[in-house]
Amino acid sequence: MIRIGDQKQGYRPRLILAGVIVLFGWFSGGIEGMAQDEADSTPEYTEKGAETCLACHDESGEVPVMDIFKTPHAVPGDARTPFAKNQCESCHGPGADHAKRLRFNQERPPIPAFGDSALWSGEKQNGICLDCHQRNQRMHWDGGPHQRQGVACVDCHQVHVSEDPVTVSRQEANVCADCHRNVQVQSHQMSSHPIRFGDMACSDCHQPHGSLNPAILKEPTLNDSCYSCHAEKRGPFLWEHAPVPDDCTNCHSPHGSNHPALLKQRPPLLCQSCHSRAGHPSISRTSNDLPGGRASPFLIGGSCVNCHSKVHGSNHPSGANLSR
Repeated sequence: MIRIGDQKQGYRPRLILAGVIVLFGWFSGGIEGMAQDEADSTPEYTEKGAETCLACHDESGEVPVMDIFKTPHAVPGDARTPFAKNQCESCHGPGADHAKRLRFNQERPPIPAFGDSALWSGEKQNGICLDCHQRNQRMHWDGGPHQRQGVACVDCHQVHVSEDPVTVSRQEANVCADCHRNVQVQSHQMSSHPIRFGDMACSDCHQPHGSLNPAILKEPTLNDSCYSCHAEKRGPFLWEHAPVPDDCTNCHSPHGSNHPALLKQRPPLLCQSCHSRAGHPSISRTSNDLPGGRASPFLIGGSCVNCHSKVHGSNHPSGANLSR
């Protein structure tokens, strides 16, 4: 004979088990529904890839794009390139909604592009480029001056052209000058490096993608940058001119000057900014102190280097005054 209490004890576990099954079914159904919603909201790629894009975006469009096939970006046989993955949509994102047939008066959904009118932020745009271009010269982009100023890759680079202007020495300075106007003005002064003639590029000295060195220089110091071309000024010298190993810009303006040899001032004014004229043999206290009673014609000629010609240093045993 089964007692009523025993019936209740057997009923409770079955009731709990049924509740667990109901809850599990409710949760599993909810998770499946969420997964389905996410799948429905995930943008889709076009079926034909670049062929779909080029049906509208050809050479007759506002922005010609066909030249991209002349660049390393569009090499399907190279697994590292965008076209080996999702072609145009590797960079621009899924474009099925953008490319679909529209109904009457229906507005075409936008697709992320690059530039000022892009849907993505500059940081997002740069992230697309850095997915591939994050080694070698781009290692110090994060935290660099251009990144901190919000510069986007497309502000300097062009992808849909056969030859990116900023990678061509004769055109690079024009791209940099869009922001660095003061440097462009200096490079057109009387004495300057041959930047405006295309014989030298900004990237010969600077690393635009970031550097651990001052002024995003390629070399550890400014002097090392100068010595990469002007090796004869490196030394060491038996007789050194103190400002030279300290910093070349003590006397020179690297981007250009209206004085000879990129000097900040003309001699003797530049020299006299450190050296007093007192006691110099060309300075007369009385007319009898100098031969012929006249000051040295070399100083009157306007340049200390008429005598002190080895201003960067001398190895001559008698060159203590840098004159030989």
